[in-house]
Amino acid sequence: MRYSRAFLPTLRETPKEATTVSHALLLRAGYVRMVGAGIYEFLPLGVRVLRRISEIIREEMDRAGAQEVLMPAVLPAEYFKETGRWDKFGPTLFRLSDRKAGEYHLAPTHEEIITDMVRREIRSYRQLPVSLYQIQMKYRDEPRPRAGLLRCREFLMKDAYSFDVTPEAARASYDAMEATYHRIFTRLGLEYRVVAADSGAMGGSGSAEFQVLAHSGEDAIAACGACDYAANVEVATATAPDAAASVAQAELPPPAKVHTPGAKTIEQLVEFFGGIEPARLLKSLVYLAGERQVLAVVRGDHEVNEIKLARVLGVDEVLWVAEPEHAGFLGPVGWDGPMVVDPAAAAVTDGICGANEGEHHLRHVRHGRDFAGEVADIRMVATGDPCPRCGAGLELYRGIEAGHIFMLGTHYSQTMKAEFLDAEGNSRPIIMGCYGIGVSRLVAAVVEQLHDDDGLVWPLEVAPYSVIVTPLGGDEPAAVAEELYEALRARGLQVLLDDRNERPGVKLKDADLLGIPLRLTVGKRGLQEGKIELKRRRSGETTFVPRPRCVDEVVRIVAEGP
Repeated sequence: MRYSRAFLPTLRETPKEATTVSHALLLRAGYVRMVGAGIYEFLPLGVRVLRRISEIIREEMDRAGAQEVLMPAVLPAEYFKETGRWDKFGPTLFRLSDRKAGEYHLAPTHEEIITDMVRREIRSYRQLPVSLYQIQMKYRDEPRPRAGLLRCREFLMKDAYSFDVTPEAARASYDAMEATYHRIFTRLGLEYRVVAADSGAMGGSGSAEFQVLAHSGEDAIAACGACDYAANVEVATATAPDAAASVAQAELPPPAKVHTPGAKTIEQLVEFFGGIEPARLLKSLVYLAGERQVLAVVRGDHEVNEIKLARVLGVDEVLWVAEPEHAGFLGPVGWDGPMVVDPAAAAVTDGICGANEGEHHLRHVRHGRDFAGEVADIRMVATGDPCPRCGAGLELYRGIEAGHIFMLGTHYSQTMKAEFLDAEGNSRPIIMGCYGIGVSRLVAAVVEQLHDDDGLVWPLEVAPYSVIVTPLGGDEPAAVAEELYEALRARGLQVLLDDRNERPGVKLKDADLLGIPLRLTVGKRGLQEGKIELKRRRSGETTFVPRPRCVDEVVRIVAEGP
């Protein structure tokens, strides 16, 4: 492609609406434009990157034996109603009616539709296993679309589904897809971690996320440097303290009420009590679980994990009661209602907690003697917590969820009666798995991880063009650049020729901004020595290649990878 004919509207200044690095650079480099909140159009360079990522995914999915399908994006409401997700998705679901007042919605995901497809076609165990996938737009009415392509209302996604006859076979399909995802993310040139995750609205017995490590990531990840344990902090656990050992201490005096005027926060209480450790404080928060008010108790240096708490209580979600009576002075002693106590809080043997009375706290409080509640892991892990697998200290990272794999089991097939006849003629529900990759989100994830102060830095497998040829001034450099352009294209490479009548500085800055992996700079001085400048965008390494060997050298680098 010739730059002079390309639809490539770059920007010199970062747009005000850009909130992340990827958002700013993709707008500046002319890859995307915003149409509305969380809605983006992809310009030619953006489409080329989407296509490259999609090609990698297709190649690896096909290699794994999955077969591509294409399902509709406008779906009748009856399928989501059949599984209860018509209500469960709530306002996230884009709902619409046709001219006959029929209820429809835009697809946020396709578990119900693919299950319906299979239940209509699969009859016998001899037809299984089957793995199907598609690459298609998804729609979710995000309450706060933000961060450019990282949180959109419309996005391109690869979703795949496996169908098996036994739990063991389903696990084998899950493991095969996890291996496939490793190949995909490795080919994309990304640093990532596989972490245990919450299954959320998808349901099922377990799941894992492929998190691309990036400072701007929305998700917090707990990982151990000594073993392969890693999990989203929503589900991460740490080794529980030995409560039995801690109880075997000197007998405590009974709880004593202390007047604590103005001391409501953990920081204020630490100061009020003479610099005690926050771990001696018991923090109590009220949550609404359905129609029940529940007290959650954690140590003063810990935070409540609302996903864990909801799971313990057997509800989809819990809501924090922001201003309960005696806010800041709540405590578990005398609480009349259900209570969940984190194991670390239950192990505190000489604690301080709210007295359920304004400006008062209780000293010398111990779980099991002064209050009782269900003991369950309900806290967020923190840096330095012992790894539940090996005991080494955990570290926290930021990540972008780019892939998610689920063990669905019979969560959908049993509800929707997607069944098969086994060898004995018995009807049994099909066992399912589900596997998603955010294709358009990956565009942003690559940028968040791979960029520098000058612009985008695309890996060769993802870049819209492998090479940009940049002549600097005069007829001879322009003619040589034209020869190189045509020769590289003849060898099958994707090449951008900067044939614009622009100053050298503008051309070189734009080449860096676009992030093309290799740049051939054709200048008068180099030609006098019979050489062409070759720059690798990612490393910044510059070499001068003899003109007759230039095309072969570029072809070699592209074939082998930089």
